[in-house]
Amino acid sequence: MNFDCMVGRLRPWLLASLVMVFGALLVPAAQAASVQPLEIVTKSGVHVFSVEMATTEQEKETGLMYRKELADGKGMLFDFTPEQEVSMWMKNTYISLDMIFIRADGRILRIAENTEPMSTKIIPSRGLAKGVLEVIAGTAQKYGIQPGDRVGHPLFGGH
Repeated sequence: MNFDCMVGRLRPWLLASLVMVFGALLVPAAQAASVQPLEIVTKSGVHVFSVEMATTEQEKETGLMYRKELADGKGMLFDFTPEQEVSMWMKNTYISLDMIFIRADGRILRIAENTEPMSTKIIPSRGLAKGVLEVIAGTAQKYGIQPGDRVGHPLFGGH
């Protein structure tokens, strides 16, 4: 077999391999949301979180689905601008979460604690919310986060 013939046979395999490798590298980057700091001011002090932003319809629909873990101090902030009644669920979400519904003024409206993984039960805001912060279950209790506490983040006109 001459060299040209061998290269000709390798090209499709090489191209397919490169597409798989680079495709795998590019897909997560395209789906990754931006990460920003967020503060919650409670009676016990200021608690800082690192949150992924869910702003596009696809990011909001997917949320934290399919994740197997979420570290303490991490979360996802959903942007529902303009302020509106919001409904969430836990479909395809493997980990229990606390859902913190936040008004446009940055005050916490409601907290749904220890949500049930994989449930399709609707979790309503019970009022107008501009954002929803999802954090690992138990976070609200651990840090003493309560309705009325203030959230500092550019989405709510602060920081």
